[in-house]
Amino acid sequence: MRHFLSTTRTEPRTGAASPPGDETLVAALFDRRPVRRVVTGLVAGAIATVVMSCFRVPLSRAPPPPARLWALYVAGEGAPEDYPIEGFALHLVYGVLAGGAFGALAPAIEAESDYERERRGSLLGLCYGLLLSAFGSVVLMDRLLHLDLDDDEAFVFHLGHVVYGLTLGTWFGSNTPRGSRT
Repeated sequence: MRHFLSTTRTEPRTGAASPPGDETLVAALFDRRPVRRVVTGLVAGAIATVVMSCFRVPLSRAPPPPARLWALYVAGEGAPEDYPIEGFALHLVYGVLAGGAFGALAPAIEAESDYERERRGSLLGLCYGLLLSAFGSVVLMDRLLHLDLDDDEAFVFHLGHVVYGLTLGTWFGSNTPRGSRT
């Protein structure tokens, strides 16, 4: 895997390294592959958030946690139930941005077969979804929103993030070109 700050560049077809200093940091920042990975992550994040919401809505009695955030910090009044559209929109923004972060942070999924790219993406996405769930539970729910979910709501919250992570990673892996380092 090529690193952004690398001073050498390996040509994809010949495997020959260019002289040191041939690639600058600026050139690396404008390399299309990392940008493509972030864009793929943003799209995957949007899709995964919609899938997660479709999973969560029929199972949960409460609006999504961002509705409470909207009620407390943006509107300054009312109950979370008063802001279902705003809560979903905010949740979608979180999911898209988290997908972009996944695209930027996930190691390149290099594999020749579709199966292998999707498998690796799914495993990375699952881990990422669990990480987001833990972060959301401790930082957002406990500290920022002061929410103490019932056991069944907490279970749906965590399963929802597993669904998000699996969808995100699988979609990301399936949209990585064969044999590429995107």
